[in-house]
Amino acid sequence: MQRYQNYILGQWVDGTGVETPLFNALTGAQFGEVSSLGIDFSEVLDYGRSHGSALRKMTFQERGRMLKALALYLLERKEKYYQASAWTGATKIDSWIDIEGGIGNLFANASLRRQFPDLPYYVDGVAAPLSKNGTFIGHHIMVPKEGVAIHINAFNFPIWGMLEKIAVNLMAGVPAVVKPSEYTCFLTEVMVRDIIDSKILPEGSLQLVCGLGRGLLDSVDSRDTITFTGSATTGKQLQSLPQIAAQSVSFNLEADSLNATILGQSATPGTEEFELFVKECVKEMTVKAGQKCTAVRRIMVPESLLDDVQSAIVARLAGIKLGDPSVEGVRMGALATKLQVERVGASVAELAKSQQIVFGDLVDFEVLGASKVDGAFYPPVLFRNENPFEARAVHEIEAFGPVATIMPYKDMPQAIELAKMGKGSLVSSIVTPNNNEAIEYVMGAASMHGRILVLNKDCAKESTGHGSPMPLLTHGGPGRAGGGEEMGGKRGVLHYLQRTAIQGHPSTITAITQQFQVGAAMPEAEPHVFRKHFEQLVVGETVFTHKHTVTDADIVNFANVSGDNFYAHMDATSLEGTIFERRVAHGYFILSKAAGLFVDPKKGPVLLNYGIEEARFTKPVYPGATIGVRFTVKEKVDQEKRSPDDIAKGIVKFLVDVYDETGETVALATILTMVKKLNQEE
Repeated sequence: MQRYQNYILGQWVDGTGVETPLFNALTGAQFGEVSSLGIDFSEVLDYGRSHGSALRKMTFQERGRMLKALALYLLERKEKYYQASAWTGATKIDSWIDIEGGIGNLFANASLRRQFPDLPYYVDGVAAPLSKNGTFIGHHIMVPKEGVAIHINAFNFPIWGMLEKIAVNLMAGVPAVVKPSEYTCFLTEVMVRDIIDSKILPEGSLQLVCGLGRGLLDSVDSRDTITFTGSATTGKQLQSLPQIAAQSVSFNLEADSLNATILGQSATPGTEEFELFVKECVKEMTVKAGQKCTAVRRIMVPESLLDDVQSAIVARLAGIKLGDPSVEGVRMGALATKLQVERVGASVAELAKSQQIVFGDLVDFEVLGASKVDGAFYPPVLFRNENPFEARAVHEIEAFGPVATIMPYKDMPQAIELAKMGKGSLVSSIVTPNNNEAIEYVMGAASMHGRILVLNKDCAKESTGHGSPMPLLTHGGPGRAGGGEEMGGKRGVLHYLQRTAIQGHPSTITAITQQFQVGAAMPEAEPHVFRKHFEQLVVGETVFTHKHTVTDADIVNFANVSGDNFYAHMDATSLEGTIFERRVAHGYFILSKAAGLFVDPKKGPVLLNYGIEEARFTKPVYPGATIGVRFTVKEKVDQEKRSPDDIAKGIVKFLVDVYDETGETVALATILTMVKKLNQEE
């Protein structure tokens, strides 16, 4: 009998006794057992907090590269995860979502490093002026919290549920304690063994609790962050624990919800959208055997199309073969456990009291290549509810399996009302070729949904579908869905950081943020900044350029070169009623001339200029004005080498401050340059 272990305090350990026996969902045969009894969870949390300093000291660039390396490492070993995933009753597609979808989260979050500085902390927003003469300003930084991220995950995605969460907290510099469902933790354990063996993560970054984990939350404190995925009832019980309230512990709840999909009135039979809708409904009922928190539970269609949609869905469901996914033709596997079969059955029985089953025989169904008696199989069930405003159980009870209810609506306001009767959902979708219908639904339903998919034939080929949350978008929802948010790209990372306001002189704030702040000291660069390698550049150092007096000839010549003959530049007789006193120089001429002033043309460490950000023209420049440039190192962002032969380099942002003879700024921009490193081995 395989004994699955916990990884805590830097070692693999058994709990005492047996908390949970583990069974193959296809055959019912026991293959393992697990326990977390006897573990001192206060030591586990303290271990993560104390060892988390290694993560906190890493920069966002280093953390991002760490996640990328881990993703590549796990991808090479994916076949062993597929083998273990089969014991959960998953099909190949089900396992792909869990395994490679989870690893994809690591890749996606690793790519976020480009949106963060090469620092262990994040600089949020822009400076706030707090004084008349500019010697006192405010800003915000966000630093990693010094606790642990405690992830309590559901049974349905043993790998994706872990990786989608730890990718975010690791990117933020916070260690994790992962507590998967005891029923499917064996699959999580298989992957965590590889993660630990890889030594890619600093020790203490990841701990695993495979048993029930009772007492895990007893020792949390204000430094920690808890995420829970599962039933709303259990989540709210945990969220209301006295120690969580007393310590103001951050608690993110992502609960299962009664998600709805809507067929637009324009998506009539014969349209591509009608066919897309039917396929999407059947896919959501059968992928992962309907055991997804994002699965469609309520199918809403125009009342005139109710019979057409029902017939089309039933016809497709009739072709779904249930059984061992390794058997040819099987397209739906088992539920995760026999306990889930009981729970789904109880919910179906309650729903059947107020609505009619139009597809699905709960007794006489065929299972191919597996045990119908001992396995955890449940057939697809489609209900029909003709009075969804009166028979309201469908908006209250969720059967967490291959179960959905079709219902009619009269018009779009009524469809919106029905969707919102779920009291808060992770996701809803509308399938329509009509953008006006899409706008009306989205604007009406968004307040009660965490995500809305608008599906039509134009995006269908590349659409990830109703049930697929994406790592760079938020995953969560209001009300019944728990009120939390997971993932969300940069937003998700910021969840694990503490935002702190800082105040001081611009030079001090520049030193702290490593971003140049207006009013800070601007020591003159010697030599010119274009003669310095990436490592040698210092934020704040400035080139003060020669000056140039703008002439009418400059304006005419630039118009000839650019083709920009806008009247304000070329027709002095057309300026009455405008803000201009006389013909004005092109803004892009000012920037172009600024480049001519600040560039050191000789070959050197600067490889290229590849972009301009935040360009704006703040004061008209007329012929006779004399302009100069203050060219300042604003920020440095490290880059990794893409290959051993790649040039070692970093990105340097320069502030271009163009001023006139009065000293007043006339144009501002940030240019992005790629600068060679002195050390080519990095």
